[in-house]
Amino acid sequence: MTQDVATPVGRYKPEGSGKQRGFLPRGLRDRRLPGLALAAAAVAVAWLVHAAVPVLPFLTVAVILGILSANLPGIGPAVEGVMQPGLVLAAKRFMRLGIVLLGLKLSLIDVAALGWATLGIVVGIVLLTFVGTLLLGKAFRLPGDQPLLLAAGFSICGASAIGAMSGVTRTDHRGTVVPIALVTLCGTLAIAVLPALKGPLGLDEVQFGHWVGASVHDVGQVVATAQTAGTAALAGALVIKLTRVLMLAPMVTAAALVQRCRNRSRRKRSQHSKAAAGIEGGKLKFPPLIPLFVAGFMAMIVLRTLGILPHAVLEGAALAQDLLLAAALFGLGASVQIRSILHTSGRAIVVAMLSWGLIGVLAYVGVQFI
Repeated sequence: MTQDVATPVGRYKPEGSGKQRGFLPRGLRDRRLPGLALAAAAVAVAWLVHAAVPVLPFLTVAVILGILSANLPGIGPAVEGVMQPGLVLAAKRFMRLGIVLLGLKLSLIDVAALGWATLGIVVGIVLLTFVGTLLLGKAFRLPGDQPLLLAAGFSICGASAIGAMSGVTRTDHRGTVVPIALVTLCGTLAIAVLPALKGPLGLDEVQFGHWVGASVHDVGQVVATAQTAGTAALAGALVIKLTRVLMLAPMVTAAALVQRCRNRSRRKRSQHSKAAAGIEGGKLKFPPLIPLFVAGFMAMIVLRTLGILPHAVLEGAALAQDLLLAAALFGLGASVQIRSILHTSGRAIVVAMLSWGLIGVLAYVGVQFI
C-alpha cells in the first residue's frame, strides 16, 4: 500500500516516483525549461517573420506571437499551465537584462550634439506626455499602477519603460500585461498611420523623422516607421528617440523617490494605528532608490560614451538585447487574455488612445521648433 503525500496547492507535481524522475538529467527537471524553450522557439519564428517582412518590427512580432499563444485553443492551456514558470522568468528577468544592454545604444556625445534647445524640447515632450497620461489614468480611475505604467510606456520607450517602472512599483508581471499590450498596439498602428500623415501635415524628410522619434514608443517601431521616408528621416528619428530613452533613468529614479516617500508615510500611519491598538508592527520594505538594472543601464551609457568598446562587442550586445527583449515580450504577451482585456480594460484602451494622440500632437508642435 502506498501512502499519499500532501503537496502544496497549485504546484505542478509530475506523476511517478522520485526514482522515475531521477532518470532525467538535473537540468531537464527544471520546471522553467518548457516555458523557456517555447520562448526561444517563438523568438526564432519572430526573427524569421521580421526577415521576411522587414516592415514588421522584430519585437512587435514577438508580442503578437505571445498573445496568439495565450488565446489559441490548442496551446492556450499549456501556456497557462506547464509553460508558465519559464514564461514568467523570461518576462521579468530577460526584460531587465535587455534594459541594461539598451544603454549601449546611447552616447551622451550624440545627445549633446542636438543642442540645448532640441534637448529641452524632447525632455518637455516626455514630461508633458508623462504627466498628461498619468492624469488621464487617474481621471478614468484605472486600477493599481496602470496610470503610472501607461505614462512611462507612452512617454519614454514603450515596453522597456513599463518593465523598468514596474521594478520600482513592485508590480506583478500580470499587472504589466495591459499597458504593454496597449503601447504595442499604438506603436504598431503608428507604422501605418504616421507615414500617411506626412504629406497632409507638410513635413519634409528630416521633420518627419524627428516627429517619429519624438512620438513612437519602441525603437524597432521607430525604425519601421521612419525608414519609409528615407535615410535622413531614419537618422533624425533614431537620435531623437534615443534621447527619449535617456530619460528612462531619471524618471525611474524619481518614481522610486515618490514610492519611498509614500511607503514611509504608510509606515508611520501603520505604526501609529498599531501602537494605539497595542500591536507591534513589522517593517515595510522600501524600493531601491536606483534599481540595480537601471544602474546597469546607466553604466552601459557611460561605457558607450567613453568609446572603449569595440564595434564587434556593440553589435553582439545589440543582438543579445533584441533576443532578450523579444523573449521577455513573448512571455508578457502570453499573459494577455483578449476576452478579459476587452471586457475589463475599456477605460485603459481609451486612455491609451488619448495618450497616443497627446504625444503625437506635442511631438508635431515640438518639431516646428527644432
